[in-house]
Amino acid sequence: MTALDAVTFGEALALFVAQQEGDLAQVSDYKRVLAGAEVNVAIGLTRLGHRTGWVSRVGDDPFGRFVLAELAAAGVDTSTVTLDADAPTAFQLKGHAGGGDPENVYFRRHSSGTRLAPSPAIDAYIGGARHLHLTGIPLALSETARAFSARAVDVARTAGATISFDTNLRPVLWDSEEQMIREVNAMAARADWVLPGLSEGAVLTGATTPEGIAAFYLERGVTLVAVKNGELGAELFTAAGEHHRLGAFAVETVDTVGAGDGFAAGLISAGLDGLDPAAALERAVAVGALATTSPGDSDGLPTRAELDAFLAGG
Repeated sequence: MTALDAVTFGEALALFVAQQEGDLAQVSDYKRVLAGAEVNVAIGLTRLGHRTGWVSRVGDDPFGRFVLAELAAAGVDTSTVTLDADAPTAFQLKGHAGGGDPENVYFRRHSSGTRLAPSPAIDAYIGGARHLHLTGIPLALSETARAFSARAVDVARTAGATISFDTNLRPVLWDSEEQMIREVNAMAARADWVLPGLSEGAVLTGATTPEGIAAFYLERGVTLVAVKNGELGAELFTAAGEHHRLGAFAVETVDTVGAGDGFAAGLISAGLDGLDPAAALERAVAVGALATTSPGDSDGLPTRAELDAFLAGG
């Protein structure tokens, strides 16, 4: 297989998006799509022209086959994904967004994605990529998935790959906030790039400004921190002392879910293409904005041509 530009891993879900407003208990019309922070990033990178792989376990069930079919159609490599006969694929219900943050209900306890396990083949797969992206979600899913995350970072670091980490906090999945903060910050300190949201960064660091959040991680050896702030855009800080700020692009927002994953895909893409920090921030903010223009978590992620046209004002 051709060497990969980027690899990520995590749990994928079959997502059922309500096609009408109201309490999810009363909704009868849903559309099934693919979801999962890491698969969103993988799809985003693939659409931007990068060779991307996703590592995971899915249930040997209809939802698992759906996940693999969707990723194959998107061009994401899944050659190391394991079909698990003993644990189901997770699924999720999402309310009708109406331009804001929709209601989300997850069914993921004891799912196949919680059973991530390393192997020599997966080590070789991760070690052969230029970049590894991970999020805080596998850290919260199970001790097994947390150990897998640590192993993946070890392998990528040894291979000389760059590593990005989106904190992606899921408090409900953790035993306590203290454990969440401890584990997420420990992993962040091992990454090259850290991508917290402003509110997440406040929880994790105690700082209330992008500058304070960035300083916390830069002091721990991180080389780049990008702090996302929703409709206000984002700020990027580097260990070399650079600071760039960019407001959000004006788009017709349909659903804000997936914006952070789009931001991550844009930033990683820029790094793979060798862009400078200011240009990298522009690409990240643009992809994040476009991700909000569709009700599906990944439907709005642009191709390279669509991104170029958007940035050119077309």
